[in-house]
Amino acid sequence: MAEKEFSTYKGKPLVRCGDELYFGSMADRFVIRMQIKSKKTVGDTEIADKVAIQLLCTDPDLSPRKQLVKSSEKSGLYVALDIADVWLERALKS
Repeated sequence: MAEKEFSTYKGKPLVRCGDELYFGSMADRFVIRMQIKSKKTVGDTEIADKVAIQLLCTDPDLSPRKQLVKSSEKSGLYVALDIADVWLERALKS
């Protein structure tokens, strides 16, 4: 079976399923989950308005509650991606 290629952002995988995005590799110790909470229409295009960001530990032995390390909500997907990149870089360095 061929390996599936993922879109990337700043060299890390970025996978979208509906209104959820995952940033980072599940093989790493941490990953970011972003949930689009609301959208707005600009011209003919629908864009993310409010985005919830969560830094998650990928350790499968932890309960879902303990996997959550940090969370926030931002206006706009690009702002959320920038924050997500900083959080993930810092978490992976520790």
